Amino acid sequence: MRIGVVFPGQGSQCVGMGCDVVARSRAAGEIFERASGVLGYDLLALTREGPEEKLRETEYSQPAIFTTNVALYAAVGDILEPVVSAGHSFAEFCSLVAAHALPFEEALRIVAERGEAMQEAAARARGGMSAILGLDAAKIRRVLAQPAIRNAGRVQLANFNSPTQIVISGDLQAVQTAGEAMLAAGAKRVVPLNVSGAWHSELMQPAVERLATAVNSAHFTLPRFDVISNVDGCPYRDVETIKANLVRSVVEEVRWHDTAERLLSYRLDLVVEFGASGVLGALMRRMHDAPPTMVVSDYTGVENVRAALAVRV
Repeated sequence: MRIGVVFPGQGSQCVGMGCDVVARSRAAGEIFERASGVLGYDLLALTREGPEEKLRETEYSQPAIFTTNVALYAAVGDILEPVVSAGHSFAEFCSLVAAHALPFEEALRIVAERGEAMQEAAARARGGMSAILGLDAAKIRRVLAQPAIRNAGRVQLANFNSPTQIVISGDLQAVQTAGEAMLAAGAKRVVPLNVSGAWHSELMQPAVERLATAVNSAHFTLPRFDVISNVDGCPYRDVETIKANLVRSVVEEVRWHDTAERLLSYRLDLVVEFGASGVLGALMRRMHDAPPTMVVSDYTGVENVRAALAVRV
């Protein structure tokens, strides 16, 4: 059975995530215990109790999402043997840990450093993000090239979630002005995202040096199965490209649709999403000739995947 696994990133967090699986899986519990040791605070208490506002802050949400995703994956156990994996944005670190390309503790240290560096960069410039529904990339680029938007500030394409679901990011006023222009240009909807910064934009440039230092100090090896990069939609073939792309991804576009198309080229029998939300599974199901998709967001999901794999075995 050819299985692909995917991990969601920023925005997939919610109060209570991970608690159910930790209560019922020793493997998941150990992941959270190890995470708390690295971070210096009780991560499980944060995910269990919140508050939601704190969990939404990037310096906390990224380690919490990363740990929850990996804990859910660990709970399924060795019965799961992926041939390929991908994670949305920083959740690519989950894929690298699953593929034994990076130890869990080292990955978490980088993720925590990444979140703190991005939060500091966000404090320097008031940024925002909006999802544009119903326009393709070419039309969005034409709108962003309008003088009124360029005069409002910096704004660029950030996430290519699907051909007609694209996120823009930049200075808050420029993003808001662009959103109004997108509706005038025929967008079905413009959805401002509940984020505290302009992720995947040039506003994150101040975070690059700090992240690069953390990435370059870690011990990477080649993945045991293919991991697809969000930066170029290609599987990693050398360690230096892994490091370079992880740093580049802070300011560059998340090419998720290209990544998903590359996943489908593996002729998968099943895609499993590990995370508190089923957002990536929903995107995968809309793609042409997509295989069945399962979402593991709690222990019931763990049991469902185990049962499905046992039947196929």
